[in-house]
Amino acid sequence: MGPGPSDVSPEVLAALSRPTIGHLDPLFVGMMDEVKALLQYAFQTKNEFTIALSAPGSAGMEACFVNLVEAGQKVIVCRNGVFGDRMIQNVTRIGAEAIVVDSPWGRAVEVDKVEQALIDNPDAKFVAFVHAETSTGAVSDAKALCALAQKHDCLSIVDAVTSLGGIELKVDDWGIDAIYSGSQKCLSCVPGLSPLSFSDKAVNVIKNRKTVVQSWFLDQSLVMSYWSGEGKRSYHHTAPVNSLYGLHESLVQLHNEGIENSWARHQKQHDALAKGLEKLGIKFIVPKEERLPQLNAIYIPDGADDAKVRDYLLNHYNLEIGAGLGELAGKAWRIGTMGYGARSENIALCLSALEDALNQ
Repeated sequence: MGPGPSDVSPEVLAALSRPTIGHLDPLFVGMMDEVKALLQYAFQTKNEFTIALSAPGSAGMEACFVNLVEAGQKVIVCRNGVFGDRMIQNVTRIGAEAIVVDSPWGRAVEVDKVEQALIDNPDAKFVAFVHAETSTGAVSDAKALCALAQKHDCLSIVDAVTSLGGIELKVDDWGIDAIYSGSQKCLSCVPGLSPLSFSDKAVNVIKNRKTVVQSWFLDQSLVMSYWSGEGKRSYHHTAPVNSLYGLHESLVQLHNEGIENSWARHQKQHDALAKGLEKLGIKFIVPKEERLPQLNAIYIPDGADDAKVRDYLLNHYNLEIGAGLGELAGKAWRIGTMGYGARSENIALCLSALEDALNQ
């Protein structure tokens, strides 16, 4: 019950063990088409370019930046935690200019600050932000931020690593241009894949770049003909066949549950956890209206030893929770209620185990 990877269901584990076939086998290509359609459902998009990148969410982040952003361009980057900072590093390594909009850790990105940055930088080309900041448990208003980007003729780049499948996310309705996620959070698959989706506008930018994409492997113009088109696909790389079996199964489970039902389940389990933590006198870092249901960042109670409590939970209950990152290191725990792990019995176990650990 940490910040990811989350629990993996028996069905997904079974899918991973299926016989490995070739990555250009007609059966595998057919399954790729199904993965694409299921990801379109999860992202709530009709984007033709919707794939599972053969690399973890961090590579999904880099793929968005290196394909869209060119040296010398301005990017409005929102930072309210660790992963906003990683966006800045991506921008600067490209040779572009990051216009940083800082918001406090544990809070949502401040929309008015972003608007002011766009007014002050009319030549900005992109707005980048983290929808669900894994380091703090804060959710930002993706709909409002994307609307601002559109108003100022910018493309939006959105980190949905922890949000996809866990909270409301509507790529088409909100006008998101480039979005990436991870397989190991609310989708409850194994780590190593990054769901990715580009709008037609974003694809047009990629196709009309002035310079070649600096990363060969992450150059999506080379991957397009492997994940799309009828009949024979062009070879780009050897896809992680078994991992994609697992992702396919996890996406089938999400589809069968229903995306809105999944969002509601995550909220229900969060509410139960929050009620129990309140009884233990444990406080959340994030205000209720900006709080992620699937990633619960809480203050370590006075007198509690961070490492000893987490070790006790792991060794006595086989239960993992996460430590704080960055500014919250040594000050916070992060409890994940993600995907297959967001179940009533897990909440009950976590609360009773944590009470025992604190007493010890």
